[in-house]
Amino acid sequence: MLSRVANCLYWMSRYIERADNTARIVDVNLQLLLDFRKLDDQSLAEHWMPIIESTGDEENFLKRHPKATGPNVTEFLVFDAENPNSIISSVSQARENARMVRDQITAELWVELNRLYLWIRSADARELWRRSPADFFAQIRNTSLLLVGTIYATVVHNEGWYFMQVGKFLERADKITRILDVRHAIFPTKETPRTMTQRDALELSSMLRSCSAWDAYKAAYGAEVRPEWVAEMLLFSDEFPRSVRFCVEKLDDALRRISGVAPRRFSNDAEKLSGRLLAELEYGSMDEVLAVGLHEYLDRLQVKFNGIGEALFNAYIFQPFTNLEDEIIVQQEMQQQQSRQNAAHSPGARKPRFHSGRDRASSGNEHGKA
Repeated sequence: MLSRVANCLYWMSRYIERADNTARIVDVNLQLLLDFRKLDDQSLAEHWMPIIESTGDEENFLKRHPKATGPNVTEFLVFDAENPNSIISSVSQARENARMVRDQITAELWVELNRLYLWIRSADARELWRRSPADFFAQIRNTSLLLVGTIYATVVHNEGWYFMQVGKFLERADKITRILDVRHAIFPTKETPRTMTQRDALELSSMLRSCSAWDAYKAAYGAEVRPEWVAEMLLFSDEFPRSVRFCVEKLDDALRRISGVAPRRFSNDAEKLSGRLLAELEYGSMDEVLAVGLHEYLDRLQVKFNGIGEALFNAYIFQPFTNLEDEIIVQQEMQQQQSRQNAAHSPGARKPRFHSGRDRASSGNEHGKA
């Protein structure tokens, strides 16, 4: 697979997941305001600013908005095309990456992604947002789930599919840590125990709902909401599909499927880092988290996610050329592969043979510049 194709599939999947997670965060925080009364400007800013901080866009936001009010934050995170992490930007980037590798994805996936792109840029989306933000976000979430299901059910589970899985689970794990970090002050530490308030319980419940974890939490822990149980589920559950541990396990498996390396082995730094992180999560506990503090622990996880992403690109996307002759050879290989793909799609073409990562590793480097 060409590195350009792998790069586009990876980012298409990440941006779909990013749009979904942003919709969840904003929707739940809008709903949470209904449970609070008599909020002054300072209280509203304290409610909305952590949402901006969770996306890492506080500097960009404060340059353009003097106050963290509900209208300013929601416009910035939903419809602001100049914010690279807004929902409309994420959907646009997902669609653009899909367009660049149109021959590598299915017609069903392209139709649904293009439909979401056209809708969110339309006057109908603005009108639905004005009338019912809850229905607007439900449309985003439902379409995101449809896209995830379409990828699973219609795309061939080959190298490209595993790059999409890497993007999805890396983005999801990162966003779960950021959602937890938004309310990290609620969580106690060993040195400073904290008494739960009604507001704390509401915020924890909203956090679970933003992760679609409310029903799963009640099934596992009952109706009582305790901070350490919430964090334990979202960090260490091996069954809940949006927990950090579950995501890292799927991420680690996808990386090894790409290279063909056996479990408990690694062939590049991305696999080494993901395997090490998975082991830490498998044997981790909330006592260790509370000992260092939830905020510090989540910061370390986000650094490790960034390290895995960087190592992935160094291994598969950004392949440096030692000299001009090597670059010319790789470009010729890319052109030959593209010619074979075009011939395979022509009438009467013979069905192509799909190679595993292990087969490709023995046939030389087929990756060019992204």
